[in-house]
Amino acid sequence: MRFLTRTIWLLSLVSLLADLASEMLYPIMPLYLRSIGFSVVLIGALEGLAEATAGLSKGYFGQWSDRVGRRLPFVRLGYGLSALSKPMLAWLAAPWWIFVARTTDRLGKGLRTGARDALLSDEAAAHRTGAVFGFHRALDTLGAVLGPVVALWWLAAHPGQYRTLFLLAFVPGVLSVGATLLVRERPQEPSGQPVRPFWAAFGYWHRAPQQYRQVVGVYIFYNVVYAAAAFPMGLLADKVGPRRMLVAGLLLFAAAYGGIGYARGGWLVGGLFGLYGLYAAATEGVSKAWVSGLCTPTDKGAALGTFAGLSSLAALGASALTGLLWQQFGSRAAFGTSAAVAVVVAILLALLPAAAQKSPGLPEHTGA
Repeated sequence: MRFLTRTIWLLSLVSLLADLASEMLYPIMPLYLRSIGFSVVLIGALEGLAEATAGLSKGYFGQWSDRVGRRLPFVRLGYGLSALSKPMLAWLAAPWWIFVARTTDRLGKGLRTGARDALLSDEAAAHRTGAVFGFHRALDTLGAVLGPVVALWWLAAHPGQYRTLFLLAFVPGVLSVGATLLVRERPQEPSGQPVRPFWAAFGYWHRAPQQYRQVVGVYIFYNVVYAAAAFPMGLLADKVGPRRMLVAGLLLFAAAYGGIGYARGGWLVGGLFGLYGLYAAATEGVSKAWVSGLCTPTDKGAALGTFAGLSSLAALGASALTGLLWQQFGSRAAFGTSAAVAVVVAILLALLPAAAQKSPGLPEHTGA
């Protein structure tokens, strides 16, 4: 494991702490927002604006980090803004302030994502990028496992005290920022390119309703599988090639979505969510590793940031379309269509010409 350098460990720890802070709040945000008077429509508008802010800013700030040849300032400021947003939620309950706080959090994500991923790529040996991104994703997702557990523990002892929970989430957020101060980046040649806008616990557990316990349990189980599998999947991707791993991941997605529309038993649903965790582990870090190998070193921030931004916008469109299918034709049609699209994309990837699969810094792999 010598390829896991000090910088990779630190950036992975930073992500773990930041995700712990975020996931302490994410599952209970709708409950809190409803308690202070937010309607379902307003909650949807809030999250849509927040995610659009993250998606549209990732490519922009990734380009900026390439242009100046610096990554760490973007990483530190990005994690700093996300940490600051946690106590902001506790200060005021006015809708406009909640919008400011959530947008601040997502702007922080947009600031840091491209630069952080470029740092990880720069630290990785040419044949270890999949393992590096997989390891980072494993620790990041471990934070997503711990966050809801901490939130459950707190709310079990202090029911309804959401604002104090926001203050508690500030602690791992600050620690994540502190850890970035220990990171050192290698000298990077500035790209010189202009920056263009993107568009150019447990007491409560026993009292909670059965459906709530099922949803939270499955959510935690998914993240456990995701965290446990991300690093091994990254290692395997370095051996078999990112294309094969992505094809396998998409087929896992198709199996999970194809089955969930028909699943009725709790164990079967849990197993399908486990498959979905394997899909995430096989694609999230691997896709970044592949993208980072397809561009020049001076463009990594822009490439990874733009990729993440396009992914966010694609997810927004896919969510809207899936919701429409669900409303008009039912859940099975929505899940079945998603599974079918995943199979089509897997086939297209499998048939990708060999020249398009080659990455400057990665070994060539042949076959499907």
